[in-house]
Amino acid sequence: MTFLSRTFGAAAFGMLSALTALTALPAQAQFVSADEVVQVSLLPGYRLDGNRHMAAIRIRLAPGWKTYWRAPGEGGVPTVLRLTQAEGVSGMAIHWPRPQVFFANGLRAIGYEGDVILPLEFTLDGDGVASIAGQLDLGVCQEVCMPISVNLSGVLPQTTTRDGTIAAALADRPLTASEAGAGAVTCAVVPIADGLRVTVRAQVPDAGNDETLVVEHRDPMIWVSEAASQRDGGWITGVADVVPADSGPFAMNRSDLRITVIGSRMAVELSRCTG
Repeated sequence: MTFLSRTFGAAAFGMLSALTALTALPAQAQFVSADEVVQVSLLPGYRLDGNRHMAAIRIRLAPGWKTYWRAPGEGGVPTVLRLTQAEGVSGMAIHWPRPQVFFANGLRAIGYEGDVILPLEFTLDGDGVASIAGQLDLGVCQEVCMPISVNLSGVLPQTTTRDGTIAAALADRPLTASEAGAGAVTCAVVPIADGLRVTVRAQVPDAGNDETLVVEHRDPMIWVSEAASQRDGGWITGVADVVPADSGPFAMNRSDLRITVIGSRMAVELSRCTG
């Protein structure tokens, strides 16, 4: 893949426009402008009970273009939101909608296409005025990939009127283990030269075509390889390497692992694994 540099900027809750390319485009992409590919906006959202606020990021992609999930696979670019300012806000969580698995240039990627809504749940210090500013880093890909940085800022309004678009994205989440009818999940761990190898065996219904088992570590500085997975009846098995920044043996708590099975019919967030 060829990577093109783009920088985006935005006013509060405004649609984003592209700046001029920072690097020369290959011949097949000379007439592709960034604003033809992706538009990003911040949906201000609404207040919830218990000093919480639900907002969202909207990513609108041109036909054929894709962006990526929090764990994008070898063929993707992770989508990361970093807050640079938070007035009246003490915490944030992203509620990721169910992603899909696709392949590009022989590499597996996990993400989204079309109109993507990423709900953001904020914990507030009180019921007064709250505002945020931050940077969204993401990649958008088709024949070429554009790594993009987006500046977002705005006031979180005190309205309690729910946004149906955000509510729909919240409903399109991975199922819990209980909702999917999943059973036992085990994680066997053995040391390797630069970290640990984890073998996950999970009793979970078939999720559909392109079924993929994804292993993540709570610490973003710890790299987890793409899991090689296979299904045998009601069980799916995946093997992944977990490698810390210093590439050496380390102690790992199994509760730090997050395991997701993704397919064309559903995605399932599995319960913590046992030994």
